[in-house]
Amino acid sequence: MAIHKHQEFDAEAQELAALAKALAHPARVAIVRLLARRQAWVCGDLVLALPLSQSTVSQHLKELKAAGLVQGEVDGPRVCYCLSPTGWARARQLLGGLLAELLATAASCGC
Repeated sequence: MAIHKHQEFDAEAQELAALAKALAHPARVAIVRLLARRQAWVCGDLVLALPLSQSTVSQHLKELKAAGLVQGEVDGPRVCYCLSPTGWARARQLLGGLLAELLATAASCGC
């Protein structure tokens, strides 16, 4: 995952922020959902399935790839995209840890 260096935050916080940023757009959430429905999509098919232009879909795929959530493989003149099992395992670990921490804190909140 692409991580910006902010020395005041630990590496895990930076990684989680990059993940959240990658998922912080409804088009990227829609792309992830489409990719989850079948094993692989050619970019052109994603464009047909979404109300977005080719260049916009490509830009969103680039963001998801940079975060490690999507992988792409060149297949002749086309690029075939799928979810990255490793990326999503890490996302689950990071988000699960954050949610567990938040739930533990919320349960003991005195407000």
